[in-house]
Amino acid sequence: MTVVPDYTLTVRPGHPDFLDLDWKRPLDEWDSERIVDLPQGISRHIVKFVSYRQGIYAVKELPTALAHRDYEVLRELEVKGAPAVIPVGLIDHRNADPTTEASAALITKYVDFSFSCRELLEGPGFGQRRNQMLDAFASLLVELHTVGCFWGDCSLSNTLYRFDAETIETIMVDAETAAMFETLTDGQREEDLEIMIVNVAGGMADIAAERGIAIDDADLALGEDIADRYRALWAELTDTPSIGSEERYRISERVKRLNELGFDVQEINLMPREGGRRLQVKVRAGGRTYHRTKLKELTGVEALENQARQILDDLYYFQAKAGREEPGFKALTSVQWRVGEFEPMLQRMRAIGESLDPIQAYCDLLHFRYVKSADAGHDIGTEAAFAAWLEAGKPGFPLE
Repeated sequence: MTVVPDYTLTVRPGHPDFLDLDWKRPLDEWDSERIVDLPQGISRHIVKFVSYRQGIYAVKELPTALAHRDYEVLRELEVKGAPAVIPVGLIDHRNADPTTEASAALITKYVDFSFSCRELLEGPGFGQRRNQMLDAFASLLVELHTVGCFWGDCSLSNTLYRFDAETIETIMVDAETAAMFETLTDGQREEDLEIMIVNVAGGMADIAAERGIAIDDADLALGEDIADRYRALWAELTDTPSIGSEERYRISERVKRLNELGFDVQEINLMPREGGRRLQVKVRAGGRTYHRTKLKELTGVEALENQARQILDDLYYFQAKAGREEPGFKALTSVQWRVGEFEPMLQRMRAIGESLDPIQAYCDLLHFRYVKSADAGHDIGTEAAFAAWLEAGKPGFPLE
């Protein structure tokens, strides 16, 4: 902790000390060369982005109590591996009155290649990305509720988005109204859903008004759609089926189904029923990190969940082409794939342009290679696919 007259600055190790920023002045009066102009969603608080050697950081100004809650909840979510921004620093005592907007500030790590919901909007709704958006948002709520987080102010604007292979990843941004519990009751979960439905409807009404769209044509039922998707996914995770004593293979099927959804399975509880003739199966699911964890264990490569799923397919494809099965072969070919295939292509992706997410671009290329190979009736190879991908304008995953 670094103590400076009039304010207290707490910063986590591995990040700048931020002492060169003028914390005695409100953010809207800042005039610093470190400030960078980046797209941002709607926020009730002033947010500035600052650039350092270690990366880009978001600084949000807000009252002391809200800043502390935001920081503490985000820290706990980070420990639990939940999809939320990473808190880096907290600034206190910027104003004698802790209830004023400029009395404190929160520093978080900027999420590279992220964007706000408005950047996906087309017309009054979410266009061809609508289903991806709603599924991702429902999944975010499920993940937060799984680790005991009651959001309290869930909305599209309080969320960041990233392309994740053929899907979208959602990341919680504002936690100033959130609270952590050991587990959430059904009542707490439903209350969070009701808040979300109202907030989303209000946000869509605002967007319609800004664009001159009649309120009857605004997508006011969007929140209800998210809630339906949430309840279906929650039921999939928390269902406790009863199986016969000769149907234990269904346990593996259930675990596999949850893994395919991206969820880790942390625990399986088997409870005998009917004198042992049947078993009730209760699964404890973790976060949606199954494929990304597996990819990192095999190769050391870090990616988002669905990116990792597709990159793993590329690794398995590479191993299948080698056609060997002796002990240690998979570990060896994992290294060969990373050194000889993955890293060189990633370098070429980075050389294309700084605005391109290299991991996402690699997934775009893999999808492009698959489509072109299917059209040709044979494997066209990565090099030919890369050349054709560049010539085609570096297309990403086609919209639905």
